[in-house]
Order: sequence, then structure tokens, then C-alpha cells
Amino acid sequence: MRLLIVEDEVHLQKIIKKRLIKEGYSVDACGNGKEALDYLAVFPYDAVILDVMLPGMSGMDVLKKMRREGSAVPVMFLTAKDEIEDRVEGLNCGADDYLVKPFAFEELLARIRVMLRRSADTPTDELALADLRVDVGKHTVSRAGSRVELSAKEFAVLEYLMRNQGRVLSREQIEQHVWDCGYEGGSNMVDVYIRYLRKKLDEGYEKKLIHTVRGAGYVVREP
Repeated sequence: MRLLIVEDEVHLQKIIKKRLIKEGYSVDACGNGKEALDYLAVFPYDAVILDVMLPGMSGMDVLKKMRREGSAVPVMFLTAKDEIEDRVEGLNCGADDYLVKPFAFEELLARIRVMLRRSADTPTDELALADLRVDVGKHTVSRAGSRVELSAKEFAVLEYLMRNQGRVLSREQIEQHVWDCGYEGGSNMVDVYIRYLRKKLDEGYEKKLIHTVRGAGYVVREP
């Protein structure tokens, strides 16, 4: 899943980005409101982590503009201001969550998962299809009860497919949600990772769950 971090404190921005990448997220980061809007105009994000106090244009103004333009991307505010009035203002602007600095990284991860669950209308961290189970919180995958080991990028591709199960996703959609703007891989990288996932998840099973829709892309569904 692809996240945008908007934080002007460079050291904190780097720490958050590094930790989220380690957790398997695709992450872009910037340090001011105008640049954030530029990113949002070009790339599709699954969630935004947005500092309130930003140079030039506040996080509140960024969010107001996003919502005016019809963006429903989940947004979590990060702020050092913990007054009730500030939280209420942020939520009234259209924020989905509000996390006060300093914070525990585990709490940030949990809140991101909640936002993603809510936007995908999935009530738990476990995504299921037939006998395939993907636990987003624990980063575990199993098929017919047997544990399957995936790399971080394989997991990211599978998670995106599973959050959109039954929906045909183009190669471009998968690439945009799983790789960040610094990606310079080959044009067939999505095909490569789909091949990896098929080998680990479908090979040896009568019921294949990963399907190619010729000329359109890929979908996970029961045959």
C-alpha cells in the first residue's frame, strides 16, 4: 500500500519513512503543503500522514483543499498540539485520525491499519479468500493452513490484490500502489512479482486464485 508522509521535521520524516518501508509500505515523503498537493495530484495514495504545522501552507489547509476537490484518501494528522479544540478542528476538516507527538511507532502502525481497513471496508486485519489467509498486522500468509513465506514486496503486491479481490487491477494500478515515485525498475516488474506469487500460492493447488485477464491485468478470486 502506498503512503504519503508530509512532515517538515527532516529527521522525524526520515525515521517514519524508513520504518514504514521496513513494514512493507511504499512511501513518498515531502516537507511542505504545496509539495504535498503536487504529489497528490500525480500519484494515487492509500493514506496520507500529514503534519499540521507546515511551512507556507498548513496541514489543515492541505486537507481542506483535498476534500473540496473530492479526494476521499484517508488522512491522519500528526501534531504536537494536543488541545481538544485542535483535534476537533482537524476532524471537522475531514481528517480520519489524529495522533499527537511524541508517539509510539507501534501506535502509528495500528492507526494506519485501521484507516486502511476502513477505506477498504474490511473489519479486521485478516484478509481471506477461499483457503488463503493474509494477516496484515502480523505480516503472515497461509494457504490451506500452511505458512507461506513472502518477501516484503511480494506481501505488498498480495495485500493490494486482496484488498481489491474480485476487481481486475491493471499493471499500472498495481505498480502505482506498491512502488514509490523513486521506482526505476523494468516495465515487466509487476508480471515478475505475480509470477513469484503464483509459484508460492497457487502451485500445487487445484484451485487457482490469481488470474490474468487478458489485456486488462490481474485479479484474485475463486475460479
